[in-house]
Amino acid sequence: MHTSTTSTAALVPWTAEQLIQATQGYWYQDKAPFTDLKRILTDSRHAEKGDIFLALKGERFDAHDFIAQVASNGCEVAIVSQPLAIDICQLVVEDTRLALGHLGAYRRAQNPQLKVIALTGSSGKTTTKEMLGSILSRLAPTLITRGNLNNDLGVPMMLLELQAEHQYAVMELGASHQGEIDYTSNLVQPHVAGIINIGTAHLGEFGGREGICRAKSEIYAHIDKTGISIVPAQDDFIADIQKAVTTERTLSFGEGGDVFATEIELLAQSAQFTLNTPQGCSTVNLPFAGMHNVSNATAATAFALAIGIDLQGIVQGLEQAQGAKGRLNFIQQDKYLFIDDTYNANPTSMLAAGEVLAQQEGIRVMVMGDIGELGATAAQQHYLLGRDLVSMKGLNFIVAVGEFSPAIQEGARSTQYGKKLQAFLNQEQALPFLISLVETHQPQKMSFLFKGSRYTHMETLMTDLMEKL
Repeated sequence: MHTSTTSTAALVPWTAEQLIQATQGYWYQDKAPFTDLKRILTDSRHAEKGDIFLALKGERFDAHDFIAQVASNGCEVAIVSQPLAIDICQLVVEDTRLALGHLGAYRRAQNPQLKVIALTGSSGKTTTKEMLGSILSRLAPTLITRGNLNNDLGVPMMLLELQAEHQYAVMELGASHQGEIDYTSNLVQPHVAGIINIGTAHLGEFGGREGICRAKSEIYAHIDKTGISIVPAQDDFIADIQKAVTTERTLSFGEGGDVFATEIELLAQSAQFTLNTPQGCSTVNLPFAGMHNVSNATAATAFALAIGIDLQGIVQGLEQAQGAKGRLNFIQQDKYLFIDDTYNANPTSMLAAGEVLAQQEGIRVMVMGDIGELGATAAQQHYLLGRDLVSMKGLNFIVAVGEFSPAIQEGARSTQYGKKLQAFLNQEQALPFLISLVETHQPQKMSFLFKGSRYTHMETLMTDLMEKL
């Protein structure tokens, strides 16, 4: 099993006794390591002397198969669910996946000084997390979820990086099935937690938005009783969300909430607004484009206020925040602007990206890949996107790429703007069309936005086009 990101931080060592305390396991044949151990890894490629290799089992893989390999690389300790006839210290546990959770929870419990924010939502959670990271890390060392380490494996992996110097942690929690957020929020034990929105991401797994709401609302069950629940003021499921809240105190964000934005001015690559809070008001120059990012900023503000940050500190953090890679990154190349929004996509964020592109200069071209995890609704959702994107003022061309491009094209043709959209089944077919678009519109300025679900690798098509210009 390969985790997508590994830390370079110097980690707090583990003793053989602590490993037993955390996992309730036992040392096979009483053979325990004598020295303290630095890292717990699930990626066999990086395990070396001084590390602990935790052998995960999945539906299609079993990392116990790699234990001989890690032992030959100098790794002297493995956490296993069945002992093997290999010369390596083996901590035997009932279930290695659960053991990883126990180890993360143990590390969390060892850091009582920590103030923890946990957040979830269908879209915007990564950007909100980055904004919060910018606010808090200006004030004290802060642990922030990296990359996509937000599931039942990623969350405990992040907790293993906790150190005594950390004063804050911002944990992003994702859900691909019911019970996952219940599990991960129990591990992180947040003081402040909440939902940003209930959208349509992962619609397939949950059988509808009601199921998504139930799954996300699990985050409220594990907030410290003296803590604060964060809720969106504007959401179709606000009544259901309110029912899930267990704390006495709540803070809401968005129109009609405790924290909201007024006097909003959306610029091509940024936004300016007045931030209204129970602590007062302040102007914010936000280095992020789009109305959805103003909303993310109000959410970040509510979380930060709830954990005791003053308004001035919040504004400074928001104004210095930087977007995550592949999240509306603006790249200027001569007279061509490329907007890299390829990190991921769902129907809500695809429309938000279209609104940002519509604000740019010159001929505006949206290049969209497929959206995954929509289950039985996939064709219908792509049809609706095709219809809505071609109807958006300010978009000159839409280029749909992938298996669902015919459904997108059908949606586009249900309107009077159908000719704006071209559909291609793969990137190889789309590239010549994009090059011809550039040639046809010489010498005008052009703005391109690339977006799709992670598995579509739309950044490849973007890079290919940039190299041809």
